[in-house]
Amino acid sequence: MCEECYSDENRITPLLNPLDCLENHTQYICGTCGRCICIECDPKRGLQRWNFPFKSLEIAKLYLRTADFTTKSSCGIYEIENSKARLSYKIFAASEDLELFLKKNKDKKCRQMSPVFSVEEYKEYPHTQVRKLTSDEIKKYMSER
Repeated sequence: MCEECYSDENRITPLLNPLDCLENHTQYICGTCGRCICIECDPKRGLQRWNFPFKSLEIAKLYLRTADFTTKSSCGIYEIENSKARLSYKIFAASEDLELFLKKNKDKKCRQMSPVFSVEEYKEYPHTQVRKLTSDEIKKYMSER
C-alpha cells in the first residue's frame, strides 16, 4: 500500500469516466506513486468527492488522502448503516463531524462510532501536486492504466 495515498494500485482512479475527470477536474497527484485523485471542489455546494458516501471501504480508501490533504488532518472512514440495514462508508475529519451528521440524519447510525480506517497522523509529502493535468500527462496516465 502506498504510504501517501493508501492504495495498492497506482492507476486505479478515477473510477468513473476517467478521461473526463482527468481532462476537466483538478487532481491530487500523489508524490509517492503518481496516482491521480479527483480533488475538484463543486463551486455551488463547496463539496468534494470525499464528502459523499461510498459503497465500500476499499473505494472510500481511494479518496481518503484528498480528505486528509484538504483538512490538513488525519480523517477517518466510518461505516454508516441506514434504516434498511444497508452499509455505506463516509469520510469525516473528526468524530464531532460524524455526530453532527447522525443528528441530522436520524435514519442512519454508526455502530462503532470510531473509524474503520484512518492513518495515525497527517503528513505532508514533498512531491505532491494539486493541479489540472496536461493533455500529454493524461495520455500517459491513461496508457498506464
